Amino acid sequence: METYGKILIIAMPLFLLLVLFEKWYGWRKGMDTVRTLDMVSSLSSGVTNSTKDVLGLSIAIISYGWLVKHLAITHIQASWLLYMIAFLALDFSGYWVHRLAHSVNFFWNNHIVHHSSEEFNLACALRQSISVFVRIYAVLLIPAAILGVPEKVIAVVAPLHLFAQFWYHTRHINKMGFLEYIIVTPSHHRVHHAINPEYLDKNYGQIFIFWDRLFGTYQEEVDSIPAVYGVTRPVRTWNPIKINFMHMWLLIKDAWHAKNWMDKLRVWFMPLGWRPTDVAEKYPVYKIEDVYHFEKYDTQASKGILVYLWIQLFCLLLLVSYLFGNIASIGMPNMFYYGLFIFVQVYALTEFMDRNPKALIIEVVKNMLCVAGILYYGGWFGLQNHFNASSYIIMGYFMVSTAIVASYTSQLARPLSRSRTL
Repeated sequence: METYGKILIIAMPLFLLLVLFEKWYGWRKGMDTVRTLDMVSSLSSGVTNSTKDVLGLSIAIISYGWLVKHLAITHIQASWLLYMIAFLALDFSGYWVHRLAHSVNFFWNNHIVHHSSEEFNLACALRQSISVFVRIYAVLLIPAAILGVPEKVIAVVAPLHLFAQFWYHTRHINKMGFLEYIIVTPSHHRVHHAINPEYLDKNYGQIFIFWDRLFGTYQEEVDSIPAVYGVTRPVRTWNPIKINFMHMWLLIKDAWHAKNWMDKLRVWFMPLGWRPTDVAEKYPVYKIEDVYHFEKYDTQASKGILVYLWIQLFCLLLLVSYLFGNIASIGMPNMFYYGLFIFVQVYALTEFMDRNPKALIIEVVKNMLCVAGILYYGGWFGLQNHFNASSYIIMGYFMVSTAIVASYTSQLARPLSRSRTL
């Protein structure tokens, strides 16, 4: 956990700089694909996912270490070949986990957040799940386990494999010649994120595209079919925590409302989007029928609100960086209290972006508890030991945030949606 947290301290600023560069580049070229509210939602999602991973809030049904211990028939010596095999094994596993998420109702809940943005940009690459509490991917690493690839090698390669999936989430890179036959490119992944009927549920590869070509899920991007992004049942919120669990909530309600007991069970394991007939008729859910004409989610944000969001995003990254860099000294159970704060902070901020008047209640309660905690314990999770004035600065930050949210909340109206015509 501590090592991964320190890796993220380096990775997060780099990702942010690349996201900002893409926005600047798009503005300069007259093709800005990064909306501020969408970007903040995406980056907030990345923060919650990273926090969950650093805190180790998930378990594996079968650990990779157990597989190596019981299945290995040989042990490859440390070399470039060992790391290549580990990388390929992770990519093979990733392909099938990804495909499963797009194929079975239950597993889609773990992946919907990544597709929830109605834009396609580097920021949306950071929309990663917090709803995966039980991991199954180790089972698909059996080939690596049989070859005796050590667990520590997988642990080193896995973050590199994940970070290598960031760059191709962009609309600013066209097709890349012969590389289109080998690796996943932006063109391939635009297809994957599209909701056009021609593109839906294609190109599951994470680094190498030949898995899709081999297993029949490949689709080339066609110039005459411009990709439209999002999910066919739009989420209509900036709140990544809500998005992470909304599909699961729909499945729970469908299972509850279904009259047929077999349907109550089937709804979890049927293909993505399946609902019992009687439930679908009685409790319809909006679904985009014409991908070129639909209401794209948006909310009003003045220049003042946009400035506030940028400042809050910067402060959020500073606060989470302190957690990642000092998780050992913060210790248990305080690191879980800190993690809870991060989640509530993201929830409150994105509810404010959704123009929900209840965001003020969340903001006030959160900030009052944080100020009370600083006064009671004499500081912010040990930060006062490094910087004497930190307690006053953080308390001031919470009080100013409360005042600003209160000021804007008094002006809130219902969220506005803008009709999208492509």
